[in-house]
Amino acid sequence: MTILIKGGLVVNATGAVAADVLVAGETIAALVAPGFPLAADEVVDAAGKYVIPGGIDAHTHMEMPFGGTFSADTFATGTTAAAWGGTTTIIDFAVQAKGTSLLSTLDKWHAKADGNCAIDYGFHMIVSDVTDTSLKEMESCVEAGVNTFKMFMAYPGVFYATDGEILRAMQKARETGSTIMMHAENGIAIDQLVAQALAEGRTEPVEHGLTRPAELEGEATSRAITLAKVTGSPLYIVHLSAAQALDAVTKARDTGQNVFAETCPQYLYLSLEDLAKPDFEGSKYVASPPLRPKEHQSELWRGLRTNDLSVVSTDHCPFCFKDQKELGRGDFSKIPNGMPGVEHRMDLLHQGVVKGEISLARWVEISSTTPARMFGLYPRKGVIAPGADADLVVYDPKPRQTISAATHHMNVDYSAYEGMEITGRVDTVLSRGRVVVDASGFRGSTGHGRFLSRDLNQYLV
Repeated sequence: MTILIKGGLVVNATGAVAADVLVAGETIAALVAPGFPLAADEVVDAAGKYVIPGGIDAHTHMEMPFGGTFSADTFATGTTAAAWGGTTTIIDFAVQAKGTSLLSTLDKWHAKADGNCAIDYGFHMIVSDVTDTSLKEMESCVEAGVNTFKMFMAYPGVFYATDGEILRAMQKARETGSTIMMHAENGIAIDQLVAQALAEGRTEPVEHGLTRPAELEGEATSRAITLAKVTGSPLYIVHLSAAQALDAVTKARDTGQNVFAETCPQYLYLSLEDLAKPDFEGSKYVASPPLRPKEHQSELWRGLRTNDLSVVSTDHCPFCFKDQKELGRGDFSKIPNGMPGVEHRMDLLHQGVVKGEISLARWVEISSTTPARMFGLYPRKGVIAPGADADLVVYDPKPRQTISAATHHMNVDYSAYEGMEITGRVDTVLSRGRVVVDASGFRGSTGHGRFLSRDLNQYLV
């Protein structure tokens, strides 16, 4: 099967060029000058549109257990929604429970995902139990293509790791060449602030943000960076939300330390004001770290322009307002933490291009190319070049659309961006040479997606 994507502007992280893209089977066969005569089984008209590498969302939580419930998207529904939004690869988190092994956890997540994904996928491993056994198992995970290990400085009693445990895991990461991913918030101090708020009768969703101040994200980020410096471990800060944390990352990167960070669309567009919405509406916006005051947003955009923030992922972890978020009525600490977003990341980041916050090439870089390099998928993914997987998105930059739960495909009963008018729309999506979304609707299928065994971080020095 051959497909010719004709007449578009091909955008890579290195720039844009007018070219036609020939797809043969599952890979890109050639980029040719516009109008060069080529025959193909199917022709996709991309005139007036961008042709970009399929998006890579490097931070999702499908079917994730949390607080007695599970995130609402399955691997089937979540990856289908991702495809609708121009994302052709996700990297999800396998969640080690205390007292269990990393390898049995990996097997469990394979059982959830294998044969159930509409697009390609990989895994990170959450390490919640640092023991001699789990440290040894990190080596086996690397051999199995899972070489990124997430740890938490938050959630005491659930995922929390002490500084000593983090140090031991970082030493193993240095030894294996793998990368530690860090949820950087001072969970011990936060728990005290939460207990004080509840004791004083402050129970509304906005308290979730007020009891997790930006200073405690900055402190934890600095501490994680220090531990990484002591051990020589690479460090990737997940879902960075605060200017204080960004300052710590910037200083570390300026010294040449292997420190990287991602942010998420919610921190670029939403704020503490959303958490304060009345009638428990604010619960829809409860995630950790929390939404920050609006003044943090300009700093995050600056970080994206300067590459102090390397990646934008979603931390997609949807819980329905009805029956799930409502578990926290009367006690904000019981609201399931997480927001939906996997379907809208590419569109939301395109608004940064429209508004002049980032360039067209930078849009592609932070949404596709850098995640591919950071997580060992490049040049198979993240670039439009001969030999790469034919994960391609034809994106029309002109139409206007309104984000709404009434039209999205995620398995959740609200949208965090309800009513937001945006410019641009996904037109056609190819996953490994197969058209999975076009004007006729969803043409893909559950089970098309394949597990990706990943190489090491390509940015390490």
